[in-house]
Amino acid sequence: MTRSASETPYVLVLFYSRHGATQEMAQQLAAGIESVAGIAARLRTVPPVSPTTEAVDPEIPAEGAVYATLDDLRHCHGLALGSPTRFGNMASPLKYFLDTTSELWMNGALTDKPATAFTSTASLHGGQEATLLTMLVPLLHHGMVYAGVPYRETQLLTTRSGGTPYGTSHLAGAKAERELDVDETALARAQGARLGCLALAMRSLHEEA
Repeated sequence: MTRSASETPYVLVLFYSRHGATQEMAQQLAAGIESVAGIAARLRTVPPVSPTTEAVDPEIPAEGAVYATLDDLRHCHGLALGSPTRFGNMASPLKYFLDTTSELWMNGALTDKPATAFTSTASLHGGQEATLLTMLVPLLHHGMVYAGVPYRETQLLTTRSGGTPYGTSHLAGAKAERELDVDETALARAQGARLGCLALAMRSLHEEA
């Protein structure tokens, strides 16, 4: 399906959140994206996975962002990928969704589109940077252009919680009781704004005819 040239381009903010911390980050990135004129943010999540083979979850979640489709990914002009840390890697529901994107990879649908990642952990040294680095691997396989957080964002030098040059991170606490602080919020919004600007600037590289 070809997108209309008059349709507002969007950055897909695709995330999985178990206790709400990563969802809060996604909302701050979306606010940063939408601070850039001419581009929108589209929030989407993925369903949990189960060791059983029977599908029991509803097709539409009861609350929050709706589940992502391949078309959400196919037609985006940029991608922000978010997940809590699972042993230094992304959570399995998000990995499962990415594993279904071979069709997009074969067609080069995401090539030359900007992408970034964000994560949250229960503890300060809970694998934030390892998770972000592993999350960028499938993005590179798709031919996307990875954009981290540059040190012009001075909160990287002052934060006492989350925040890395590989992408925004958040210290959620053992019971996900800790909300984003001022530095984490500023970094998430700056990351979103940068991605929005890059998505507009790189639009001509991949725009469908």
